[in-house]
Amino acid sequence: MDGRKQQEKKRLRKSKKGLRVGCGSVAASERCISCTTFNILAPIYKRLSQEDQSCRESQYKAYWLNRNEKIIDQLLVDRSSIICLQEVWLGNEELVQMYEKRLGDAGYISFKLARTNNRGDGLLTAMRQDYFRVINYRELLFNDFGDRVAQLLHVESSVALWQGQTCSVQQQILIVNTHLLFPHDFSLCIVRLQQVYKILQYIETYQKEHNLESMPIILCGDWNGSKRGHVYKLLRSQGFLSSYDTLHRYSDVDAHKVLIFI
Repeated sequence: MDGRKQQEKKRLRKSKKGLRVGCGSVAASERCISCTTFNILAPIYKRLSQEDQSCRESQYKAYWLNRNEKIIDQLLVDRSSIICLQEVWLGNEELVQMYEKRLGDAGYISFKLARTNNRGDGLLTAMRQDYFRVINYRELLFNDFGDRVAQLLHVESSVALWQGQTCSVQQQILIVNTHLLFPHDFSLCIVRLQQVYKILQYIETYQKEHNLESMPIILCGDWNGSKRGHVYKLLRSQGFLSSYDTLHRYSDVDAHKVLIFI
């Protein structure tokens, strides 16, 4: 499959730090919450020829349609509880409708957000409705050099999740989907840090406005960085853990790895 895929299955089963389904006859080992974050490479950016840089996939419907159909096929095979996509070609209504219809038919509710200044692509976040009820949805426009944006969803689990030894609760979670600016040169590192700071500040403000106590926060997206970067270090300093690190048991020697946070 073409495109840049960062897929993360977060199995929340018998981990002390995880949220587990657990009440009545529902077996904790049979149910999990999972998340897929995936930069699907917008056809307007996908080059088809090294010799002719102006030749893009968006010029050939058969190409972009076939590739995106395969992407959706894989998403529906995985059936993650949460799907966070970046570089969705929101400027093409046919492609957008294809994603919304197929995901909708599979039981997902989806939210899309285009980058500012008509850049052509944007974000799409989808939730399985048998797992989550959406309480609130917010859009964050950075209005910066890269016309980047972010989505924030405040959701509540539709199933009771295990908490402690004897009780279960319907857990509320904040989920963010974003796509940070690529650091083409060192000066853009400051812009990237500003983008992350805006996200963290927005989350803090939202929690205060809605009197939300400590709750799980899942940050998804294309961070365009690694463990060596300042973005990673900032998020870690704020208490976030890299689920990609945890799953693959990466350490500091794997500093080149691309990361996903939870």
